[in-house]
Amino acid sequence: MSKKKAKPSGNTIALNKKARHDYFLEDKLEAGIALTGWEVKSLRQGKVQLVDSYIVFHKGEAWLTGALITPLKEASSHVICEPRRERKLLLHRKELDRLQQKISAKGHTCVCTALYWKGPNVKAEIALAKGKQHHDKRAATKDKDWNKQKERIMKHSVR
Repeated sequence: MSKKKAKPSGNTIALNKKARHDYFLEDKLEAGIALTGWEVKSLRQGKVQLVDSYIVFHKGEAWLTGALITPLKEASSHVICEPRRERKLLLHRKELDRLQQKISAKGHTCVCTALYWKGPNVKAEIALAKGKQHHDKRAATKDKDWNKQKERIMKHSVR
């Protein structure tokens, strides 16, 4: 038997858990994403990584940079597959202007936190983020561990 990699459940294609660890996520938006045919096929197989992805603004447009979509072995030989190319995000003008204004503030950036299916379309969840300091990360880890411990205690005390 061959072992297959488990795909994320439901409509979720990929999550960026590192973004939740490294940033305070403030404002979330849903954006469409312009993809080519081979990229959609790879997304259906779950061959995407968002770990180092972020949003860049060029000439009033938003671009997803650093997302890795691995091409399938069965991809057509006449198509040039660039796994880390910049992909255009489809947002309304008001949303773009608001994001650019907030990003110009010190310490803010825009990251992609998830990719998911919405009907036949692929949507990207992008978030306005502010960087965490090292001590903030330790405090978040401590809170997370304490919450797990509380759940264990409550579970055993109910029995």
